[in-house]
Amino acid sequence: MAVTSLCIRLLMNVLTLLVAVHLSYTQENAFPVIVPTRLQIFEYSSIAFSCKGFKATAGWTVMRKVKGNVSECVSTWVGATEFPCAIKPAYSTDSGEYWCETGEERSNVVNITITVGHVILESPALPVMEGKTETLRCRSKMTSSAHIADFYKDGFLIGSGSTGEMTIHHVSKADEGFYKCSISDFGDSAESWLAVRALQREMHLPSEHSCHPYLILRTIFTILMVVLLLLLVGLLHCGKLRVTQTYVCVCKVCKGKCQTKPDNSVNDKEELTGGKSDT
Repeated sequence: MAVTSLCIRLLMNVLTLLVAVHLSYTQENAFPVIVPTRLQIFEYSSIAFSCKGFKATAGWTVMRKVKGNVSECVSTWVGATEFPCAIKPAYSTDSGEYWCETGEERSNVVNITITVGHVILESPALPVMEGKTETLRCRSKMTSSAHIADFYKDGFLIGSGSTGEMTIHHVSKADEGFYKCSISDFGDSAESWLAVRALQREMHLPSEHSCHPYLILRTIFTILMVVLLLLLVGLLHCGKLRVTQTYVCVCKVCKGKCQTKPDNSVNDKEELTGGKSDT
């Protein structure tokens, strides 16, 4: 009985650990949804944030840190009622860090740049998974025509694109860093951080706009399968321990009576019989 109770406590501890790891994983990979889905936009454009896909379905608030001041993001775009934070027009003073939070939880931060310049770098707002292909685009506010653009990483020129684009194949952690672009006669863009997520820490996300039901179901299914496997192994192990605790009949030479003792009392049997079995 004591062994069975120990096994049950062990399995419960494992389950608690798995749930904690899952919650930590969800928290680590939570980002607010951004429309448009890039880190730089031109001044007087529009930008919106939502907290779809987080564990709590209600109570989320979009917060921001602008020029060192932390405050709740207040919408100025009346028509975008589906977003808790929607700004139109956006000014350079709206540049800063944005995230979602409740009373106890907080998402990761995205750093938004709203530029007064004529060039922006269109880079993904969410981390890019290792092994994927990502295209960076250099856009000019003055014209929609394609221009030759130079691309820089951490201040060093890494390539040029005749159509204003540069594609990174098989993204790796080495590609993580600050990127910017430049178009002759129009100027440079601001710098934005390109984050890369390692494969072993990332699960496939179906879409950056979805609430990730596939991710949630897949994670729950994986946890249940692991728990069931551990439960089966634990029960088999506990059953083995109980079976091995068999009892043997040891006859006392002096009285000819039998009493039950565990297997590990073989030495006692030898002492009572003097090393001989009673026939």
